[in-house]
Amino acid sequence: MRDSNDLAQAIQQRLARVLEAEVSVRDVEPVTAGASKSIWTFVATINGEDRDLVLRRDPIENQRPENMAQEAAVIRAAGEAGVPVPAIIDSGDGDAGLGAPFVIMSREYGETLAPRNLRDPEVQRNRDLLAEDLGRAIAQIQKIPFDCSPSIKYHDDVAQFEEDYRAGGLLPAMEIGWRWLRENPTPRRERVFVHGDFRHGNLMFNHGRLAAVLDWELPHIGDPLEDMGWVSTKAWRFGYPEVVGGFGSISSLLDGYESVAGWRPEDREVQWWSVFGSIRWGTMCRRQAARTLVGEEDSLELALIGRRVAENEFDVLVGLGLAVPGERDLPTETRDGGMFEWPTIDEILQRIISTTGRSKVYSDRLIRSAVSVVARELNSGPILQQRLADALAAAGYASEDELAIAIRDGAELTDALITAVRTGVESRLLVWNPKYLAYPAPPER
Repeated sequence: MRDSNDLAQAIQQRLARVLEAEVSVRDVEPVTAGASKSIWTFVATINGEDRDLVLRRDPIENQRPENMAQEAAVIRAAGEAGVPVPAIIDSGDGDAGLGAPFVIMSREYGETLAPRNLRDPEVQRNRDLLAEDLGRAIAQIQKIPFDCSPSIKYHDDVAQFEEDYRAGGLLPAMEIGWRWLRENPTPRRERVFVHGDFRHGNLMFNHGRLAAVLDWELPHIGDPLEDMGWVSTKAWRFGYPEVVGGFGSISSLLDGYESVAGWRPEDREVQWWSVFGSIRWGTMCRRQAARTLVGEEDSLELALIGRRVAENEFDVLVGLGLAVPGERDLPTETRDGGMFEWPTIDEILQRIISTTGRSKVYSDRLIRSAVSVVARELNSGPILQQRLADALAAAGYASEDELAIAIRDGAELTDALITAVRTGVESRLLVWNPKYLAYPAPPER
């Protein structure tokens, strides 16, 4: 499609044919245009009635008709199961006149951005009711029939992510996490339908309640605790203390779930899946960074995501009670400018940070973040590396690789070993994102 007018005409012709109605389309506006999906909002007048609709379409150069057909089928089935989802108006493949596989659905109104939702007074006021909404939605998702789409298959999330993680190298904190998961297994439950990415960003809130569950790109058959554990993973709390998405309690989540499912999991099962969630997200961050580091996609954003693995390492330790959130001092040392003298590299970096900090352009914010990391590593890296070397030596290890292998192979988790693990994780976080170290653990009950 050359422009919004061409797209409006194509949508109009398609809907008129499929709905056998008089249709006119206006106000076609792009929302996103990425490698995964392109999204537009528009108004369709159907037999004289205005309807606010959304078009999700594959990029022309990256068409996946089977995936789009699955998404449409699953959303339809979710609606029939009682899940709050947009209503599907039409869907089709690349031969349907819109140039690529697509879904047209009702436009739902609300907010999906976590920072805005967590600052919303109505979300805070309705935190228990909202957590119950999520629990009910998860239970309703589990009622979706497996045969709603032929491509829905059983997926062992834990086994797949452990394989992905180990392919990328071992990390001491993650090895402690994997060992804890093995030593504290959850009951084997009957397999159910799973959303696969049930978290902020894919959940729309309106007036402090759940308005819609979005982005059905990772559905599969799996464990009934998967979605509950994912929405309770520490990364999705965004610095807020409550376990469920930063606003709700496990108790309220399970109240909502039980009201529909008819049974109640144990709190510890949610904890198990949330610890796994931290490992899962860390593995995903490392996988995304690898895409740019191997030359698949040139992206500063993806490269920076690789540093976020330290956040997930810290979350594993916090989740297991092996680290306590709180502010940490960033050590610095004075470096000789050498032959270049003035202005020093530190002064140049600070000017870059200051200049990009005044911009609201997303790419400039990425540059500021990257340069800030470089500045902290230049100033503090040598001291932090020495701290880690000392902690490793005290525990009897020469490197974090050696430490990770030892943990994997069953080494006793002594105080000195835990200190070495924690020192490495906290040192990486001090360089990457010092504020994250102070993000709170869940409140005590």
